[in-house]
Amino acid sequence: MSFRTYLTLFLCGLILPIIIAQFQPKPGYLDSEYYYAGGIQLATGKGFTEPYLWNYLDGTQSLPHPSHTYWFPLASIISAIPMWLFNNTSYPIARIPFIVIAGLIVPITAYLAYLFSKRKDLAIISGLLSIFSVYHAPFVGVTDNFSLFIFFGGLYFIFLTKLIEDPTQKKYWFILGIFSGFLSLSRSDGLLYLGITFLFILFNIRRNSQSTNSQYSIANYQSLIINSLLSLIGFLAIMSPWYVRNYKEFGTFMAPGGSRALWLQSYDQTFAYPPESLTKESFLQYGWENIWSDRLWAINNNLQSTFAAHGGIILFPFIIAGILYFRKDVRVKLAIIAWSILFLVMTFIFPFAGVRGAFFHAGAALQPIWWTLAPLGLDSILASLRKRNWGDERGRIIFTSSFVLVTIILTFFVTYLRVFQLGWGEGETNYVEVEQLLQQNKIQKQDVVIVWDAPLYYLDTQRSAVSIPYGGVEAILAVSKQFNAHYLILEPEAAIGELKNLLTPPQPKRKTYLLR
Repeated sequence: MSFRTYLTLFLCGLILPIIIAQFQPKPGYLDSEYYYAGGIQLATGKGFTEPYLWNYLDGTQSLPHPSHTYWFPLASIISAIPMWLFNNTSYPIARIPFIVIAGLIVPITAYLAYLFSKRKDLAIISGLLSIFSVYHAPFVGVTDNFSLFIFFGGLYFIFLTKLIEDPTQKKYWFILGIFSGFLSLSRSDGLLYLGITFLFILFNIRRNSQSTNSQYSIANYQSLIINSLLSLIGFLAIMSPWYVRNYKEFGTFMAPGGSRALWLQSYDQTFAYPPESLTKESFLQYGWENIWSDRLWAINNNLQSTFAAHGGIILFPFIIAGILYFRKDVRVKLAIIAWSILFLVMTFIFPFAGVRGAFFHAGAALQPIWWTLAPLGLDSILASLRKRNWGDERGRIIFTSSFVLVTIILTFFVTYLRVFQLGWGEGETNYVEVEQLLQQNKIQKQDVVIVWDAPLYYLDTQRSAVSIPYGGVEAILAVSKQFNAHYLILEPEAAIGELKNLLTPPQPKRKTYLLR
């Protein structure tokens, strides 16, 4: 395909995120708020620190504290670039690179699809599917890692394809390591793609061994070592600065925030205080019946996410058809392996995070493959029907056009639900009014508050905040003492368990308590 075609796809890819952005005046949910707030810290020269705290799992005991101890920093770094360049920390400026990346996803997907089929028409359809991406459409242009994961995932599979076409290009192993590094710097599960790269190296050696009948040759061992080293060096070129930072801050290469999530008994325990209460022993005391019940619940929810979010509803059966049609293709095998690992991890190891969005996030890197396979699966079905004289060329065009049209309609419907009907700002807040009330009562700016959404409170007011901990009134009092936070801002969304007793009918939108 020509450069003009790819440029046109890129420009078309910008239109929908720009339109949707007009109805997203703020990040809208915790992940996006967190990355945006982290970007502001970087853009204003405050580095990887945070004057707010959204969970306690890393063992932080004071503010400010080291940032990104649970989530990874790339989305914050990307959002910081335009804010630093333009000396402007507004949200529309922070999201500029994400909208540009959302546009770039379209030609990248089309190019990957063209490498599969060598057909321009199918490649363009894949590009259109990446524009009208159903559940992903409201999220690719916000300060989150959706667009980053799709972008680097697409590039990863493009260069994996180039290695299949020309295994002598050693530089591509280094590039795969680079993209694995960017994926890992976006999310912790991005590390999976370094493992997929090593697996691909083994696939290549096996294929070479079968073609030459030399399974134990010196050349195969050399390829294993050289290709693995090149991939690892590329990965470390991106990740080593972050590992060094973590080691200096925490004495370990990985930040400590995620390890305690292994022992959660509910999603609310993500906010447990003290975090030392989450242990292997407490997890086992929960009981195997409850443990397996939670994981069966996660299986059901993650399968629904597979169909709706990853499969785009209407695309799902055609993705399956494409997988079956290309089942011997190593790229498809690796994608299925990657998805299977993610499903198992997000179902059995981190079920609560998985159901609450982590599985949806993590699967984004595989979307370019699914958008590539869907038109191929549809085309294989139609070709099979034509062989049985059940259709003609005109029927193929009509059916394909209808397929794309339904996807477009679904995208607008899901976007309408997410952005308009449900409301883009989850749990609409009036933190600015609360802050005015605090100031009217002569509460000092340096005083810390305990609130439902700590990053958003900081974004709205520039006041340090920590999240309402899991554990009831005793946990709140302990957090108040530890962080010198004497003001509790309670709202109906956060009033769970015994906290409901603090809200007396009629329920106010916000209620502020002095903790002494």
